Amino acid sequence: MTADPEKPRAYVIDNLRLQELVAVVDQNKAFFDAFASFLAEEGYSDIFSFIGEADESRAKQVLTRYLAADSPVQLFDGLGRPYSAAKAKWYFLAWLLRDAPAQRLEPLLRSHRGVSLDDKKANLINHLRKFVGPLFPSADHWQWPVLAEVMLARLEGSRRALKGTRFEALVRSILNKVFKANNIQLVVGDKQVTISDETYDVQVIAKNKCILMPVKTRETMGGGHANLFTRDIFKAVGVARANGYECIPIVIAESWAGDLASLDCENIVHVMANPNQLAIIEPALESSITDLIPIWKTLEVA
Repeated sequence: MTADPEKPRAYVIDNLRLQELVAVVDQNKAFFDAFASFLAEEGYSDIFSFIGEADESRAKQVLTRYLAADSPVQLFDGLGRPYSAAKAKWYFLAWLLRDAPAQRLEPLLRSHRGVSLDDKKANLINHLRKFVGPLFPSADHWQWPVLAEVMLARLEGSRRALKGTRFEALVRSILNKVFKANNIQLVVGDKQVTISDETYDVQVIAKNKCILMPVKTRETMGGGHANLFTRDIFKAVGVARANGYECIPIVIAESWAGDLASLDCENIVHVMANPNQLAIIEPALESSITDLIPIWKTLEVA
């Protein structure tokens, strides 16, 4: 049966990101249960009773012992990868108290009182415990279903940055694979490069020339952020060209409809897929990067 050219494209309707995040959060319940068990050994009936501990010194001692104790389970990040034991406890306690461990608390931690890093963490968490406890005065606020929602939101925020790093690594891996298979003598940079406050995720380096490759991903369709996404791509290309570099943007977006013809670059890799569809994205990226072999060979002798 011949496909109808007028038929609208079938987009991914299901929220694949949510599905993956819920699975990670479900795994993290074991970490919550382990913390509750630790508190039971310390004489608390549940997390709520610890949050309401009136003896500040005792609460600090409990937190110190918790941070020093071996963890029987792992805590997983937004991509399902385990945190280190120290980071897991720090992140979990911050989420429990409805706070952001990396963005807000770590800068505070550097100047907080304490004789060691764990001592600083225990002091800071204890301070937050006293502040946050009265804001959530019901035991229901400290049960797993509520914390699961908090954790879902925190993991979703961090997942975007983690996804970006994953795609950068994927692009570098594919480039190296294509170059090796076709005996192309180019170097794929292993770090980002920043030019005029613009960050380029991947660079392909020849003897006298370099191509910069910003990797841009987007899974939602409309709204002001869609316009910002397009402007971000145009700015990346413009800054690269203004500084004498070739630029090949890599765009992974299911519904992006930017004006490719007006981009000041001859080539662009656009994978029309939801960024959560890694099984589709990887072969499509490899195919598109392979299609650019004439460009890579020209760069090789430049």
